[in-house]
Amino acid sequence: MIYEIASFPVKPGQLDAFELAFGRVAHLLSRAQGYQGHRLLQGIEEPSHFSLIVQWRSLQDHTPGFEASEDHRVFMRGLEEYLAAEPAVYHVRSTGSTQDARILSA
Repeated sequence: MIYEIASFPVKPGQLDAFELAFGRVAHLLSRAQGYQGHRLLQGIEEPSHFSLIVQWRSLQDHTPGFEASEDHRVFMRGLEEYLAAEPAVYHVRSTGSTQDARILSA
């Protein structure tokens, strides 16, 4: 299992609109092959910074899988007008600890 971590810098004054827009496109994630859950988290020190953590069965399920899909294009098109810059995305691997499984199901 792997986790995608995407950092979304949101334009000032667009925080609520971004959250609403995310709610409208989040279903596109859940129907992707290998999707296992996600969390959208808002920064405390920087409230205009959101982190999306998506749990995938494998790296291939996310990229090229979801990233190459029409659903991904629609997902990003639904968010791009609220973003101050391109999102930064990276991946991390599960250590296998039982604590890992609870992050997205809590």
